[in-house]
Amino acid sequence: MIIKEDCIFSDWVLGVGDGTIGEITDDNIKVQIPDDLLINSSGDHIASIVDCIYPSILHNIHDLSFFEHRAILTPKNVIIDEINDYVLSQTPNEEKTYLSCDSPYADNQMIDRPDDVQTLEFLNTVNSPGLLNHKLKLKVGIPVMLLRNLHITTGMCNGTRLIITRMRRYVLEEKVISGSNIWEKVYIPRLSLTPSYPKIPFKFQRKQFPISVYFAMTINKS
Repeated sequence: MIIKEDCIFSDWVLGVGDGTIGEITDDNIKVQIPDDLLINSSGDHIASIVDCIYPSILHNIHDLSFFEHRAILTPKNVIIDEINDYVLSQTPNEEKTYLSCDSPYADNQMIDRPDDVQTLEFLNTVNSPGLLNHKLKLKVGIPVMLLRNLHITTGMCNGTRLIITRMRRYVLEEKVISGSNIWEKVYIPRLSLTPSYPKIPFKFQRKQFPISVYFAMTINKS
């Protein structure tokens, strides 16, 4: 029964994408969303969708399999931050904030160029696609996603999902909840990375844990 329902849902999604479902007007396509895909909200939309996708989260926070097949998909990173912050505030355990260590990028081939004038305070505010967040709020027991390839042969690659089991200053202990090495204990260090986003006209290095909280993620990332 579940397989049949999955097939029906997949066919519906493909039909929307192909434009075979819905009423086409001059500028838009009107699509009727099935009732079983809608979430009733009393006003707090974030709380409503969290309660639907993560029911009884306080009772299941220590069950690693609870987060294995669950995630809220959104179109924008701004909505992700709102959802992740809300769920973090609802979960137990002490919250710890990790701030990145940012520094100007020193290129020996450009020694005649004047020193960059970007301050550390300014670098902390820089955010772009593919760049690790300056501020990372974590708790033991929450799900996170790896954002860089660390060891592909052991399954530690971009997109691997994990649960935090212990937090230290320079390393995080986690358990894998996706892929071939599920339930294996791993350790994630901080990495120094240089963003290459073309809209940033200067280079700098950011040292931070290559993970993000993943109660919610972008549709693209999923």
